[in-house]
Amino acid sequence: MKPHREKTRRIYLGSVPIGGGSPVTIQSMTNTDTRDRGKTIAQIHSLEKAGCDIVRVSIPDMDSALALKDIKKEVRIPVVADIHFDYRLAVAAVQNGADGIRINPGNIGSTEKVRAVAQAVIERGIPVRIGVNLGSVKKSILNAYGHDRVGALVENAKEYVSMLEDMGVESIKVSLKSSDVLETIESYRRFARVCDWPLHSGVTEAGTLFSGAIRSSVGIGALLLEGIGDTIRVSLAGDPVQEILAGRVLLESIGLRKEGVRVIACPTCARTNADVAAIASEVEEALKDVKKHLVVAVMGCVVNGPGEARIADLGVACDKGGAVLFVRGEQVRRIETSEITKSLLDEIQKELSK
Repeated sequence: MKPHREKTRRIYLGSVPIGGGSPVTIQSMTNTDTRDRGKTIAQIHSLEKAGCDIVRVSIPDMDSALALKDIKKEVRIPVVADIHFDYRLAVAAVQNGADGIRINPGNIGSTEKVRAVAQAVIERGIPVRIGVNLGSVKKSILNAYGHDRVGALVENAKEYVSMLEDMGVESIKVSLKSSDVLETIESYRRFARVCDWPLHSGVTEAGTLFSGAIRSSVGIGALLLEGIGDTIRVSLAGDPVQEILAGRVLLESIGLRKEGVRVIACPTCARTNADVAAIASEVEEALKDVKKHLVVAVMGCVVNGPGEARIADLGVACDKGGAVLFVRGEQVRRIETSEITKSLLDEIQKELSK
């Protein structure tokens, strides 16, 4: 059962729709020096291969803004320029082909500087993401809300949305992030009640691959199950490709995407007849870029093994003599223990080639 989606306006980043009931998109951000066109393009290609829908690049200086023109020529997915402090970088990024920009109006400077950015995106017809993190909320608003940090974050975001709307910007998405999962969830809940612009959901500075994926899944998943969120980023300290893989698993797990291989594996116990963890890990790694949706079971014994393998698309149930291979619910053949991984991957490739 898919979660109900809240109704938000629909905007476009390039040709990719966001909001208005369109599929939830997965984003990431490059960690290369944007001025190094070759490395940045190569990393975006890796993200595209992993299933990234939208990519963001940092624009810390004018050379980075100028590099956008060359980067855009070599990549397929929309590119969002991330700008802080200098409005001239935002204008230059727009002029050099950015499909959208991400700003925090509070650190851009005066109203006139924000207006210059607004005018640039209006002329190009591209969207603005208003990104507000708890750490950047205006001190005056924090003081006014006292202990209600979530209320301050929501109020600050509302203020910036109104500012850009008054300047004539007609395509906006919003993020309200905290490194605290519960604060993030409550911020998006409150904001979704008072604004219908599409939301970019995520837990900022979530952490390393293990802990960050868990915190992000809790925060983003809770919101998506309530119908809140139109595009997501699983923010991890490390290889950005891992963010895309985590995002795919997250969306597949709650029924918002039917793509990618789901490997289910038993947690193992004294009855286990094979190295389930090693087999499952090798299968998962080999199939991480596959877009077709398949459920693959790696089960270690005869208690639940045959049943789980039978209801998966493909699977193995290990026993003392090796394993039984199942395909689409049918027992196909027995496999020697040393051949389990290879035989399962071969059978999966046959399925993928159909």
